[in-house]
Amino acid sequence: MEAPLYPECPPDPSTPRGGQPAFWVGPRHLAGDDGRLYDAVADTLVGLGWTSLTIVRGRHEPDEAPEDRQVLRSTVLHISPDALRWAQWSLADEPFHLGDLPIAWQISARADTSSPLAQWSAYFTPDVPGEAVADFLVALDAREEPALPLAGPELVLDAVAAHGWLRDIDQPQAAATDPTFTSHLSLGEVPPLIQDGDPRALITEDDEAGLAGWQAWAEPALGAPCLWAASFSASVPHDLVAAFAASLSSTAPVLRRVLPEATRERLLRAPAI
Repeated sequence: MEAPLYPECPPDPSTPRGGQPAFWVGPRHLAGDDGRLYDAVADTLVGLGWTSLTIVRGRHEPDEAPEDRQVLRSTVLHISPDALRWAQWSLADEPFHLGDLPIAWQISARADTSSPLAQWSAYFTPDVPGEAVADFLVALDAREEPALPLAGPELVLDAVAAHGWLRDIDQPQAAATDPTFTSHLSLGEVPPLIQDGDPRALITEDDEAGLAGWQAWAEPALGAPCLWAASFSASVPHDLVAAFAASLSSTAPVLRRVLPEATRERLLRAPAI
């Protein structure tokens, strides 16, 4: 048991789901996204005043009915008022995968508007708890300079340690796991295709380690498919990763109507009455 549950808390009226029963669930890092990862994050961005744009690419044959049109890619792009940060939700015919899971949200930032290139990017697959992605975005939005590093990596580990996560015995300064050894957080080699503005990320020799970035994932059982994964490129400021990590490891329960099959039996549940 990682967290006390509070069934006396009122249910969230903003998440109706056709009469399905709602539960207060813990631990958060195994609770999935309730099938609402887009809505949970998009609602946060609307509240922050970000602008959304939708781009659709598809195939339309002559004399084809609109409902038969084949949409190959649908992208929703949310842009901050200062245009220094943006978040992209995309469903693609050839999706970019992380831990064998498709990327759902990609969040990026740049130092100034004179450059079209992102200084850093962060990636989140389905079933990452929406609360953690939202808290990452709130922290990003609050920053005056979204690409400027302000703290060291210890801040990330302190965030999860405060919620009972355990530092890795072999890498106490670079990795931690939850007490059930299901969810993990590690500072190390960045997976392929993760975009970063530091040119050193592009010139690594075969026998050299690349720039280190934070990776997080949940593996319900040893060797089993990941429930979710998140990747932060090397230049993502540590304080922003710490905001995500603190929310992910939070002991506060979350409201859920849809529970992941892979972790259903591991979750503590109390009816939201």
